[in-house]
Amino acid sequence: MTPTVTSTEPVAEVLTRRRVLAFGLLTAVMASGYGVMFTVLDDFRDLYGIAEGSLGLIVGIGFGSSFLAQVFLAPVADRGHARKLVIAGILVNLVGLLILGFGTRLWVLLLGRVISGLGLGMAFPAIRRIVILGDQKRLGDNLGLLLACDVAGFAAGPALSAVLVGPLGLAAPFLVIAGASAACLPLVFRIRVDESVVAHATETRFAFDLLRLRPYLAAVCMGAALFMMIGTFDALWAVVLDDLGAGEWLANVGVTVFALPLIIFGEFGGRLAQRVGPFKLGPLGLGLGALYMSLYGFMPGAWAMLAVATVHAVSDGLTVSSTAVAVGMVTPDDRHAGAQGLLGGVQTLTAGAVAVVAGVLYQYHGRVVAYLACGVAMSVLVGISLVLSGPEWRNRRGGDALLDPASAVTGHA
Repeated sequence: MTPTVTSTEPVAEVLTRRRVLAFGLLTAVMASGYGVMFTVLDDFRDLYGIAEGSLGLIVGIGFGSSFLAQVFLAPVADRGHARKLVIAGILVNLVGLLILGFGTRLWVLLLGRVISGLGLGMAFPAIRRIVILGDQKRLGDNLGLLLACDVAGFAAGPALSAVLVGPLGLAAPFLVIAGASAACLPLVFRIRVDESVVAHATETRFAFDLLRLRPYLAAVCMGAALFMMIGTFDALWAVVLDDLGAGEWLANVGVTVFALPLIIFGEFGGRLAQRVGPFKLGPLGLGLGALYMSLYGFMPGAWAMLAVATVHAVSDGLTVSSTAVAVGMVTPDDRHAGAQGLLGGVQTLTAGAVAVVAGVLYQYHGRVVAYLACGVAMSVLVGISLVLSGPEWRNRRGGDALLDPASAVTGHA
């Protein structure tokens, strides 16, 4: 049976809307450091003489360390240490930001990215765990809000770089974000987190055993399909538009078009997922996403690509919160951080691997094959998730009706 909260003061009364917003602010601040990375890579090349191939390594190694932290460190939050892990993640990420700000050699920058990735991988699953258990009746709203803040922070990173790097130097945006991260620490210290739900736990467990739960595996398939789409889009968008003769500004507009609906509709999309059912809304949105990805291969010009991207972005904004909501609904109370961490790790690896494959397909087989391959692969994963979700496809539930893991193995709620 799923453990129940035994605290005399319910978590829902502790984690008010204002405090959820505080965790959203923290998420945005930490994500902005990742956004800055993408806008200063050319500065690393020009100022420090770092080769372009090594620039890709700087980005990729951060994904790797984040994956390790999400899979192997995040479960510590489920053993009664969620707030401690958030604080540790902030401090570790802060150290990484400082190293990135002042590093001038490749090995130093790689070290900074490894440390920063570890911090993000430690903090984000723990934050999700706190928010999920903090108010399970608003699980969808709150996870959608975290998604919106994550995207907003990432989008703010390039703007911060554009304003600060010129007049103040390359270290400036990293220092500002490090300072903002430190300023968030008192917010985390003041928020009380009820850890009694895991008071009986004696050891840290990794989340791999959760893959035996068919609804959880269905949600992971949804997450993999989502990041397959993201990895392909990120790898090809600017290159394809450039080959179609579009200006660089149009590629940047496309990225903004994609980010804005996630920011605007993120919270509503999470609420919608909880009301309609994440195993209905998620596959619907991903199925449409597979269609849009396939259409990119046949668009005659850059403006047609942007038109499809606009519709695609709104669809994603309303549906992509479903994956995190689905995991939050079907995971036992004492496994949320590990479950969200494993999901994040799978998504990170998927995006990285697919980005490489998409680039190779585009180089040797062209745009149609690259985008169609993504659409077909996404469709397969969506179909698998629908089969695995079983009775969960029909359910619309909050945290008061979490799945019994014993029944989940056989697919019966």
